[in-house]
Amino acid sequence: MRRRTFLKAGAAALGGLALLRFAIPWWLRPGPIRPLSAPARELVNTALSGLDMANVWDGHVHLIGVEEGGNGCSVNPAMRSHLHPTLRFQFDAFKAGSGITDLHAADQDYLERLLALHRDANPGGRLVLLGFDYLVDRDGAEQPERSSFYIPNEYVLGLAERYPEFEACVSIHPYREDGVERLNQAVEQGAVGVKWLPNAQGIDPSDKRCYRFYRRMAELGIPLLTHAGHELSVDSAFQTLGNPLHLRRALDHGVKVIVAHCASFGEAEGRPTFDLFMELFREPRYDGLLFGDLSAATLVNRAGRPLRELLAASDLHHRLLNGSDYPLPTFDALVWTGKMKRDRLITAEQAGLVDEIQRSNPLLADLVLKRCLRLEQDGVAHHFHNVIFHNAANLFRGQQPKLHKIRGFRN
Repeated sequence: MRRRTFLKAGAAALGGLALLRFAIPWWLRPGPIRPLSAPARELVNTALSGLDMANVWDGHVHLIGVEEGGNGCSVNPAMRSHLHPTLRFQFDAFKAGSGITDLHAADQDYLERLLALHRDANPGGRLVLLGFDYLVDRDGAEQPERSSFYIPNEYVLGLAERYPEFEACVSIHPYREDGVERLNQAVEQGAVGVKWLPNAQGIDPSDKRCYRFYRRMAELGIPLLTHAGHELSVDSAFQTLGNPLHLRRALDHGVKVIVAHCASFGEAEGRPTFDLFMELFREPRYDGLLFGDLSAATLVNRAGRPLRELLAASDLHHRLLNGSDYPLPTFDALVWTGKMKRDRLITAEQAGLVDEIQRSNPLLADLVLKRCLRLEQDGVAHHFHNVIFHNAANLFRGQQPKLHKIRGFRN
């Protein structure tokens, strides 16, 4: 009897886990953009006041594409196989949260949802779309079978040419023999930057193989947007390459480097990667070269000490820029306004209204939340300066951001 009871309990538990496995992606499906209540709309208007919305760019927006779309995109077969449940769950979650209902129309579904959110949140601004290159080995050979996904530069550049709301940030692996030639061609076609994810793409930013690529990037004056810290969203076999100190070589070549998320999650050399980034950030010789973006800064795994320290570092705000890390903000479970309320970064009323905005338009909610954040420290109220929200436009246009004396948003 005990054995039978145990087996029944085990079967029930497995059945519950299987149900949960398929229920969560279903639950993540986005609803339509809804009209906001009067208080929520008032919060939006107040939060965005003082900004030149045409120059408010989202500097960190991912694309999702699959083979069925015919745009050259691909997803590793393991992410679509039930033999790899963790990867398959990630794939299903991103698919659901991004508004994809039909894999044969996945590219278009994703694009239409993104455009609808953007046009509702900030129709005058721009979204910087990110390509994603294959992992390339040390001999310069592509490794599709070891790559989580692939978003070709031709697709990103084509969207930027087709839609005025988009700018193209291409992804070129520096170990490619023709990497510099690809860079030249991409810039001629309108690329405004280069995107790397070293942890997943196997890029060591301190490797001499990158030097020729760095020299050309510096000559062209376009920025490198690169992940630093630990990577969770993409299967990554090279986590040690997320050490922000590896970026010194790019900086010493004169490349403008944007560190995604300000390396706010993970460890390297036995220390938090955020601390390593901040030490690098404060080195005077890298002023004007090293920048950090606030993408995912308000998500649950990052909205702690790093967020508070960045709020308080007003002397560095002219070197921060905004980004959403879309589609991650679409997942309500990752945006814990309750935690920020407990940390006294937002009020209880703001938390409730941001949650309402989140249910309607997560892109708008991400921007409003960052504008609402306040940190009271030693009698001083710290907030993210207006310049941060204009910096992506400046950097990707090749202009040098400056800290202007402008009145920040106040409650």
